[in-house]
Amino acid sequence: MRKLLVIGIGAGNPDHMTVQAINGLNCADVLFIPDKGAKKNDLADLRRQIWDRFVTNPKSRRVEFDVPVRAEPAPSYRSTVDDWHEAIAAIYEALIRDEIAKDGCGAFLIWGDPSLYDSALRILERVRLRGNVAFELEVIPGITAIQALAASHKMALNRIGDSVLVTTGRRLTQEGLADNAGSTVVMLDGKCAFNTLADKDVVIHWGAYLGTADEIILSGRIGDVGSEIERVREEARLQKGWIMDTYLLRKPGEPEE
Repeated sequence: MRKLLVIGIGAGNPDHMTVQAINGLNCADVLFIPDKGAKKNDLADLRRQIWDRFVTNPKSRRVEFDVPVRAEPAPSYRSTVDDWHEAIAAIYEALIRDEIAKDGCGAFLIWGDPSLYDSALRILERVRLRGNVAFELEVIPGITAIQALAASHKMALNRIGDSVLVTTGRRLTQEGLADNAGSTVVMLDGKCAFNTLADKDVVIHWGAYLGTADEIILSGRIGDVGSEIERVREEARLQKGWIMDTYLLRKPGEPEE
C-alpha cells in the first residue's frame, strides 16, 4: 500500500527541522511542494531549501504542483472553504495516484505543524473517503508559529494558573476576548482584529515571518502600538506580496510569571 508522510517543517527557518522530519524526508520517494504563485514564491523556496539541505536519498525526487486560489467568501465563508478544499483534494488524489508507486512513499511538506490550523489532514481524509486510492498515513509534528512567537518575544505562553486560548481573527472580531482566557493567541487574522477590541490596555505581542531573516516583532498596549502594527504589517505585505503573522493578547494587571 502507498504510504503518505505529512511533515511539519517549522515556522519558516530550515533550522526548525526536527531529526524525525529529516528522517521522514529521506524515507520518501517523492516530496510534494505546493506552488501558490509568484507572489508567494518564498513559501515554495523554503521547501526547496529544505530539499537541498536535508535530502540525501538519491532515489528521492520532488514534484511541484499549483494550489488553486480560494474564492472570496460567497455565499458563506464555510462553503467557500469547502469548495476550495474539494478542488485541492482532487489535486492530491491525482498526485498520490500518479506519482507514488503502489508500494511507495510520498511526503507533503507542511508549514508549521500539520495539526494546527492547517487543512492538509482534512483534505487527505476527503481523498481517503472517495475510495479511489488507498494509502497509509503518518504525521510528523513541526514547530508552530505559536512556539516561534513565544521564543522571539522571550516569554512563556501561559501565566501561572491561567489558560491559553487559540483562536482566529474572525472569531476575535465576533466574540472579543474570552473572560476565562489568561492568554489569547490569534492566528489567521488578515484584518488586524486586535484593533476592534474596546479595551486598549490589552497587551499585544505580535510577530510576522517568524523564524526567518525577515522576522518582525512588536509588543505593547494596543492603544500604543495597534496602529503601528497595522502600518508595519501592511508595508511588509506589499513589499513581499504575502505575510504570515500571529500574536498573543493579555489583559493587563497580572504578573508575567
